[in-house]
Amino acid sequence: MTLPKFEYFAPQSLDEAQQLLLDHGEGAHLLAGGTDLLVKMNHGLLKPASVIALKHIKGLETIKYDPKEGLKIGATALLADVAAHPDIRKHYPAVAAGAHETANVQIRNMGTVAGNLCNAAPSADNAPTLLAMNAEVEISGASGERRVPLDQFFKGPGQNVLASGEILTAIHVPLTGSGEGVSYQHISARGKVDISAVCVGVMVRMAENSCSDVRIFLGAVAPVPMRAVKAEAVVRGKELTGEIIEAAGIAAMEESQPITDVRSSADYRKKMVAVLTRRALMEARDRALKS
Repeated sequence: MTLPKFEYFAPQSLDEAQQLLLDHGEGAHLLAGGTDLLVKMNHGLLKPASVIALKHIKGLETIKYDPKEGLKIGATALLADVAAHPDIRKHYPAVAAGAHETANVQIRNMGTVAGNLCNAAPSADNAPTLLAMNAEVEISGASGERRVPLDQFFKGPGQNVLASGEILTAIHVPLTGSGEGVSYQHISARGKVDISAVCVGVMVRMAENSCSDVRIFLGAVAPVPMRAVKAEAVVRGKELTGEIIEAAGIAAMEESQPITDVRSSADYRKKMVAVLTRRALMEARDRALKS
């Protein structure tokens, strides 16, 4: 299919990009890696009047780790660069795993973590881990900058909180403290090629042998990445034995709300929620005890 006609802009600054967004209104769409936008255009699902590329704006590609402030991932930082970054691999292995497990090599070499989040797909591979870690997104607009907790960013499938003229410029991930561990687990119909059928991000904080805090987020089983609060209640304050972890997996399965689609049945998704939640809790627990 031939792409629809559109105006293309390559602003050199954030101010210029924001002004273009305001000037061109609802017909304007941002382009970071293009792995979602161009596919939608190619299939006739989206016909933007104008496309505004962010690649030429210096600084948006930055990945920065600070031992006092945590991790900052710029809006045009590639998934492949996030997955391979030595500081992320060392201090945020689950973040690296989420980026590495996104689609395939070609998409990781073009796509961005920020784009994966802005697309607001329920199955976004990078969302569960970042949600579990209390990440925030930095948003810039005509009225200035603001930070929004990631768990307040998603409004529904394909919908986020960005207002007219606003651009997500960076993702901020807090430091992991002593006794904390994070894990990302996923499964897809065609291994490393397809979108996740289920994905799970877990953060565990251990105090001696007990779980003092936990955050569990499930992807691809609800309209937006969902927090499994009932599963969290099963493990919080308890020793993470095999029995407790098994019960948490069952609780997560029961509170998930999957649908049947071309990638998986609802029944299969529910079963995989239990399996992946168990795996994530075990890995997060083990990482926490070693930290």
